[in-house]
Amino acid sequence: MQVGSTDSSEQDREPFVEVDPAGRFGRYTELLGCGAVKKVYRGFDIVEGRDVAWNQVNLKKFNGNAASLKRLFAEVNLLSSLKNEYLIVLFGYWKDNQRKTLNFITEECTSGSLRDYRKKHKRVSIVALKKWSKQILKGLEYLHTHEPCVIHRDLNCSNIFINGNTGKYHILHLSCLNQGYSVLSFDVHGQVKIGDLGLAAVVGKSHVAHSLIGTPEFMAPELYEEDYNELVDIYSFGMCVLELVTLEIPYSECDCIAQIFRKVTSGVMPEALNKVNEPEVKAFIERCIGKPRARPSASDLLNDPFLLEADDDEIKSGA
Repeated sequence: MQVGSTDSSEQDREPFVEVDPAGRFGRYTELLGCGAVKKVYRGFDIVEGRDVAWNQVNLKKFNGNAASLKRLFAEVNLLSSLKNEYLIVLFGYWKDNQRKTLNFITEECTSGSLRDYRKKHKRVSIVALKKWSKQILKGLEYLHTHEPCVIHRDLNCSNIFINGNTGKYHILHLSCLNQGYSVLSFDVHGQVKIGDLGLAAVVGKSHVAHSLIGTPEFMAPELYEEDYNELVDIYSFGMCVLELVTLEIPYSECDCIAQIFRKVTSGVMPEALNKVNEPEVKAFIERCIGKPRARPSASDLLNDPFLLEADDDEIKSGA
């Protein structure tokens, strides 16, 4: 296939509007997502023949701030070194001096963000919730035990992504009136991956960071004090679980960021927590969003009885 040519499928008959310097990736006009400084477009990997996400950062937005630009490039360089099945894969990146953009190519999760996926699928079992939680925690465990330690700092359900078609078929052997027969079941829980590590902090042996950044509804109290460690990600993870259970973004009762700030820093829990009916789920969330000194690590939570039971639930459900 020649670079810049159209794909033979109906979906990709449109030409590329941009191609990377090596000629491997092409960008289409379709926008998958948009942020303050970054846009994400649908792209295509010519070599592997697969869809990808073309992330494009507008460097003009940094107004020549050399320190911020240096940090941005350092973080993208870090992303290229992170290899874990529970993190979005970065395939490559480059700076376009003519367009004043930084471009990086990542894998595209077919089912979008976990937030959108959960809105689409209203009825999700506790088994699926536990499986998603374990995958997110395994990704956080990798980041937090990485050398140097990496703190995500902006974990929320909009930047956790899912491939929802990765379930497995299972043959269940049943008997009825002494006549044996088999039933084909399908376990659909999806594969979850953490993305948007653009705000990640890389810290040394002290594991302490000092800058204020993140999504207010998911930010731990100590983040506002600008003196924190990787356990802020555990707090955000707890808020993610709360959203997945209630289908409500934490602190949605607040009208502005200032109200969220006052509640979080005063230790007032979001009203959504009162809507969690299952005691074991509520206790698990409360453990995640507790005081920093009492907050468990990702490794600790992976050994929590609530998640260890997921394996038993899997067997009971025929997974």
